[in-house]
Amino acid sequence: MVVAGDFKNGITFEMDGQVLQVIEFQHVKPGKGAAFVRTKLKNVITGAVIERTFSPTDKYENAYVDRKDMQYLYNDGDLYYFMDTETYDQLPLNADKLPDNFKFVKENMLCKIISYKGNVFAVEPPTFVELEVTDTEPGVRGDTATGASKFATLETGAAIRVPLFINTGDVLKVDTRTGEYLERV
Repeated sequence: MVVAGDFKNGITFEMDGQVLQVIEFQHVKPGKGAAFVRTKLKNVITGAVIERTFSPTDKYENAYVDRKDMQYLYNDGDLYYFMDTETYDQLPLNADKLPDNFKFVKENMLCKIISYKGNVFAVEPPTFVELEVTDTEPGVRGDTATGASKFATLETGAAIRVPLFINTGDVLKVDTRTGEYLERV
């Protein structure tokens, strides 16, 4: 059990059938009236953010969100298969559970599978990946200082903007959170 008076950033708890995480909290003791706790909460499963006030004595059940590293194996139509690297159990997931930035993940990469009570609700790809450029316009000598960019297709099929000096066959480091080119490896 967690008491609202003991809220800290990052605590997850269950309220009204929802799993909520404390993003911000503030203990307020007005000169007149009872103290209260003002919070900003994030629904862990849907991502919605709400603001709510609590009495410091309100009690809620702790919610333990499981984050496990699993290896992405392959996809078979709409199902994507992940393997637990410790037990070798395979977990098939529907494409709707995968985020948009999953397009940067190639086979055999480790991803974080996030679940609550055995139900998977999110997949986090690695923050940085190294991918080979499979298609782009050829680079021209002297195009390094212009600041211009062009599109390049990576080995996973994702297209990103890159500087003009990048050529087919180059290996790039990409930030999966933003989809931006970071550097040539």
